[in-house]
Amino acid sequence: MSAAASAPASAAAPTALPGFTVVIPARLASTRLPNKPLADIAGLPMVVHVARRAARSGAARSVVAADDERIVEACRQHGVEALLTRADHASGSDRLAEACELLGLAGDDIVVNVQGDEPLMDPALVDAVARLLADRPDASMGTAAHAIDSVADFLNPNVVKVVLDGRGLAHYFSRAPIPHARDQAAGTAWWQQPAGSPAGLPAGFAPLRHIGIYSYRAAFLRQFPQLPPAPTEALEALEQLRALWHGHRIGVHVAAAAPGPGVDTPADLDRVRALLG
Repeated sequence: MSAAASAPASAAAPTALPGFTVVIPARLASTRLPNKPLADIAGLPMVVHVARRAARSGAARSVVAADDERIVEACRQHGVEALLTRADHASGSDRLAEACELLGLAGDDIVVNVQGDEPLMDPALVDAVARLLADRPDASMGTAAHAIDSVADFLNPNVVKVVLDGRGLAHYFSRAPIPHARDQAAGTAWWQQPAGSPAGLPAGFAPLRHIGIYSYRAAFLRQFPQLPPAPTEALEALEQLRALWHGHRIGVHVAAAAPGPGVDTPADLDRVRALLG
């Protein structure tokens, strides 16, 4: 069996994609890029680009959940729906849970979390992650991944990896290089490549990189912030491990390619400005 963690070989016919809500959490404070949601990209605030991309998906509604009135006002000026949430939320999922309450969403409604620093998010990927929950009643959450093709990304702790089971559900997420290709690593030099190496992974080995987009049922999203944090969550600094720790299933859509770059640093912002310029 290949060490790759890939999609299941077969799946049931997809159901019709129900109307769903995209919620875009946007926080003004950022240690590496202050006022990030309002950063100008091609004449528009970044969060407006994100909302417009999300609105091109099959979502019935796309809403920015902001922690500051300045973000809300910027969205309104450009015809984007936005609501003001508390400024003291510990995490994005807490902000999403409050947004569900403010929007009056029913427990079975599907919510897709698109991060406010993803101005190049593919609308088709938003649909695919929403569809996971429509097709998988056994899953409480959905997310996405794509194949890693470089040693540097595989060994980079900032690149989160995910391993799936045969049904396309997440086994585990980690910053460590998983799965470990024992036979391919033994006696070879690729595993010891220096950081930044352009070397590719061995043929037949295709680990998966997690993409930070999530879908939830609104009832689970309201419950999630109340669940005790998991020990693995604290070790890895990965909030989705809390869901797995408490026995919830996470469906994973395997995308054919990596999404466009997000924005976390000034260098990221320059790159996205060039792409959208």
